[in-house]
Amino acid sequence: MSAGEILIAAIADQLQGARTIAVGASSPFPAAGAMLLRARNAARGLPSVRISVLGSREHNFFTNGAFELFDAAAQGRIDAFFLGGGEIDGEANVNLVGLGEYPRCYVRWPGSFGSAFLYYLVPRVILFREEHSPRALVKRVAFVSAPGVSEGVARSGGPRALITSKAVFSFDRARKRFALRSVHGGATGEAIRALTGFDYDAPADPPPTPSPDPQTRALIRGRVTDELGETYPQFAAALAAERAG
Repeated sequence: MSAGEILIAAIADQLQGARTIAVGASSPFPAAGAMLLRARNAARGLPSVRISVLGSREHNFFTNGAFELFDAAAQGRIDAFFLGGGEIDGEANVNLVGLGEYPRCYVRWPGSFGSAFLYYLVPRVILFREEHSPRALVKRVAFVSAPGVSEGVARSGGPRALITSKAVFSFDRARKRFALRSVHGGATGEAIRALTGFDYDAPADPPPTPSPDPQTRALIRGRVTDELGETYPQFAAALAAERAG
């Protein structure tokens, strides 16, 4: 059982019930989780899942890139989307701009682009940040690219969960607060607390993130890894190497 497989299965579990999923560019773990959900639904005779991975030729039903994604989100036709950031804080705010006094930031990230637009409109946004550290998960982001909660502003979309390489959190929009739901690979609640820059709710003894069952592992190692190879060949190879090691 590899750490990557546990993470992919955790992402797929958070997507359960979604029918149309969009994944941004350079997002191999979210793409793998969406592909696992699609493969698992097909194997179990459950409703089909449509996936659009921006930058993919084979796994992208959009023909006009992000413009078509924004249009579909505005029409309510996207069930789930992923957002990440250089920083994510305890109110699910995301910083995609950088650190330091804007516009002369001493650290620059890709930029906000359509993050706030999609955060407001897609009903199930899953925050994903592979790095789990106090510099990535902060008390307050330096720049709000996309707000987790908007007082007095109607919005149909927003954060549902945060998944990292160490844990799964749920987000309560009414309370503007995360809650720790599970930890990966034998991590302890104390270790997660030490690695997280914001405060959150947690049980005294957080449960482990469920390990993928044999059918799920077979899907990840077969169909999902094969499909990932088209857009993320190095990531697919790394998954295979992690299992071999």
